[in-house]
This record gives sequence, C-alpha cells and structure tokens, in this order.
Amino acid sequence: MANHKSALKRIRANETKRLRNRYQHKTTRTMVRKLRDTKDQVVASELYKTVSSMLDKLAKKNIIHKNKAGNLKSKLARYVNGLAATA
Repeated sequence: MANHKSALKRIRANETKRLRNRYQHKTTRTMVRKLRDTKDQVVASELYKTVSSMLDKLAKKNIIHKNKAGNLKSKLARYVNGLAATA
C-alpha cells in the first residue's frame, strides 16, 4: 500500500487514465471492424477518415505503437481503394 499522499493520488490518476485509454482503444477497434464490414465505397471513405484520425490519436498518446497505427491505416486504405476498383 502507498505511504504518501502523492502516491495515493498517482494510483487514482493511473486508474482513471487506464480506463480512458481502454475505452478509446476498444472504440477504435470497433470502428475498424465496422469499416472492414462496409461494402459501400462512399461510406467507407468517410469512415476511413474518422478511423485514421482515431488511430493517429492513439499512437500519439502511446496507447498503440506508431508503426501499428501506420500498418492499420495502410491496410484500411488499400481496402477502401479496392472497393472503388470493384464498384
């Protein structure tokens, strides 16, 4: 158990941040799945902008690694562009 007031505060703050990071990460993963399920190119391109921004924010806050964000964005961009070719 913590012995100082500042350590107790740090424990509370870390828990709050952990929950916020977990929520943002889960929300982003859900949006990625939603984008992959989309078959309409117009809807997918709009959704891609949102998902791309969310991934960048997660990478900026070190919730996910910057290369993971880049890899996901690349794969999703190829998927969206592939929808345009098949339409």
